[in-house]
Amino acid sequence: MARVVVDVMPKPEILDPQGQAVAGALSRLGIAGVHDVRQGKHFELDVADDLDDDTLHRIAGDLLANPVIEDWVVTRVARDGVSS
Repeated sequence: MARVVVDVMPKPEILDPQGQAVAGALSRLGIAGVHDVRQGKHFELDVADDLDDDTLHRIAGDLLANPVIEDWVVTRVARDGVSS
């Protein structure tokens, strides 16, 4: 079995109200130096070792992300935690 991570983020041109809320909260807490926050989704999937990359990207684009407003990155993670 293989571990796959899919990170989904709003496209840069899409307004991110949740990220803006976090940025505002940081400012109210007196934390300076954070100029922008974007909030996304992180998925971890345990999949069959032979599941191909095209299928993983199809899963991400058809189910986990909205390709109109979100980008995604699919990463296979080795058993020792190192990305491949």
